[in-house]
Amino acid sequence: MGDPNVFAPEWQDGAPPGIKAQMVGMAAGATELGATVYELEPGVAISPYHLHHANEELLVVLRGRAALRTPDGDRWVEEGGVVAFPRGADGAHRIAAGDEPVRVLLVSTMNYPDVSEHLSTGTTLVMPEPGTGKAFAADGERPFMDLYREAIERDKSTS
Repeated sequence: MGDPNVFAPEWQDGAPPGIKAQMVGMAAGATELGATVYELEPGVAISPYHLHHANEELLVVLRGRAALRTPDGDRWVEEGGVVAFPRGADGAHRIAAGDEPVRVLLVSTMNYPDVSEHLSTGTTLVMPEPGTGKAFAADGERPFMDLYREAIERDKSTS
């Protein structure tokens, strides 16, 4: 396999419905930066409205335009637009497609453990380490994908 390409990603299995994803940072050999290309079907969000306590993120819109929710309100980010999300409350965000598909690159620091608060749903996730796919509710009882799906559904009803 050659170098990963954000314009011709090799989509990975296991993404939630309506989302295609490739972890291009990992595929390129990055160990301290995460970078994932997402392609979202109309109306689909990468995640619920949330913030991170340990990691900063950076959004680059590669194709189309992304619907973005931040503490400053809702807006569109046009193709080529770049937006940073610092750690904490000021960096809260939700990235989604509008009426058309959108392709974005999301880059983040890889500081672990990390705690992610899904603000509109009241869900708190603890991510103990990278690359394991393990994340748990603050009570430690429920796995990440169950919480993710529930939070996405709840967030749809609050937006």
